[in-house]
Amino acid sequence: MSETNELLSVRNAKKSFRLGGLLSTKEIIAVNEVSFTLFKDKPDILSIIGESGSGKSTLSRLILRLLLPDSGNIELEGKDVHAMKGRKQELDYMRRVQPIFQNPFETFNPLNRVDEFLLATAKNYYPGEKPELTKERVEMALQAVGLSLSEVGGRYPHELSGGQLQRSSVARAIIPNPKILVADEPVSMVDASLRMSIVNLFQDLKNKLGTSIIYITHDLATAYYISDRIAIIHKGYFVEQGETAPILTNPKHPYTKLLVESTLDPRPGATSLADGDISTGDEEYLAVGCKFAARCPRAMDICRKVQPEETIDGTWKVRCHLYGGNI
Repeated sequence: MSETNELLSVRNAKKSFRLGGLLSTKEIIAVNEVSFTLFKDKPDILSIIGESGSGKSTLSRLILRLLLPDSGNIELEGKDVHAMKGRKQELDYMRRVQPIFQNPFETFNPLNRVDEFLLATAKNYYPGEKPELTKERVEMALQAVGLSLSEVGGRYPHELSGGQLQRSSVARAIIPNPKILVADEPVSMVDASLRMSIVNLFQDLKNKLGTSIIYITHDLATAYYISDRIAIIHKGYFVEQGETAPILTNPKHPYTKLLVESTLDPRPGATSLADGDISTGDEEYLAVGCKFAARCPRAMDICRKVQPEETIDGTWKVRCHLYGGNI
């Protein structure tokens, strides 16, 4: 049996939630028929972009094994990640797939010093290692993010700046030398002046360590800057995905066009994804047919009745009735 070149493969993943409790008959499908692949021989940054409530964080929780999919599967190097059992297999998965959280203050216990937490993390993944090697491992992780043990040593989370703490959070994630980082809105709570330093750090991790990154965001500007590929998610579906520059400079799906226009519109008072949510909430999730039809300026009768299939042209994929097999 030949070894697969697929690092992470998500195939037709689906996850639903009931609205209004267990007795409710209404449900939303937060992730619906989502598929994508990361490859071993080509580390890259895949940005998953959407408004609040689009399903992107649910997808990240599926990848991190915090949720179980209703159907479809997620594989790491050909092995079903949700079929892994026991502490050894779970720790091995965590070693290779690490999260970076939106709020760095949720990463660290406020009562523990940052260096103590990082050293404890290293000991957890490398039990029995000599203390000097553990310290060296943490030092290397900190240096990779532009810090050092001397800078964070003896300091509590509140004693570091927001940028230092988020960098320390990234250092924690790379201590086990993961193949994949899942970064869920990692710059949304960082001052605007520090955002580019964090996203530049992700590029360095990809280029120097060969780490692939799933960058989950509503910020098109940073996604455009660092991504090799993007996937636009709307109410559970990937509606457009492919290489970053072609999609964001010449979007095909009306929803992608709305995101680009709302982000780039310079008029006073214009809506921006960076400033909040422009979606209509659960109503779109419950709609029959294309979930975007009620807002789409190019909606046709079929859009309100039938969910479109994906149209594929090479690496460019669009889920829209406008294209009917031709992008």
